[in-house]
Amino acid sequence: MHVHQRCAPRPTAPESELPPRLAELCAPIELLVLDVDGVLTDGGIILDDRGSESKQFHVRDGAGIAYWLRLGKRVAILSGRSCAAVAHRAAELGIRSVHQNCADKGPALEELLRAEALSARQACVVGDDLADLPALDIAGLAVAVSDAVPELRAAAHYVTETPGGRGAVREVVELVLRAQGLWPGLLERLRAGAPHTQTAELSGQPAGLAVNRPSVP
Repeated sequence: MHVHQRCAPRPTAPESELPPRLAELCAPIELLVLDVDGVLTDGGIILDDRGSESKQFHVRDGAGIAYWLRLGKRVAILSGRSCAAVAHRAAELGIRSVHQNCADKGPALEELLRAEALSARQACVVGDDLADLPALDIAGLAVAVSDAVPELRAAAHYVTETPGGRGAVREVVELVLRAQGLWPGLLERLRAGAPHTQTAELSGQPAGLAVNRPSVP
């Protein structure tokens, strides 16, 4: 039985200050599963007069994903919509597992876990709306962004302090890495200037708006 237990957000707390249940849920996480609209973006959909869609992403979310991947962990996108901008942004960040037009995210997550040879307890799902509930019910760590619908916040183990599209994903990355004791080592490597994959976020270049054409960092 999947037990939902909302824990008070402590995005900057060291591992020793995390609620024990939250630390326990964070410990095995290897896969970060993200919705797009309302999680990686603020939920706004930008259409020009030709009907081309674009989305705005937050640079700190991108940096958080880059740090996560740098530690050998995995990221997947599960979105109910389809937009070329999402594929461009995912490619820019090095996210290889991108699943759009997901009508039912529960079975989609189960299939993803089988493909990745991971258990549900190793997955953290971040969502904002009712379509994300089936995936949150499966995940070992269920996260709702602060501006998610009430039903999702009630079902989550953790509710971010940061709204979707404004650094919520970065908050989750830091939360899990701190709980796993990996954040201090990552900081030391960053301070030492250790080699890393060059993304717009890590090189200090703006990322900003991704549109339906190849993104330019």
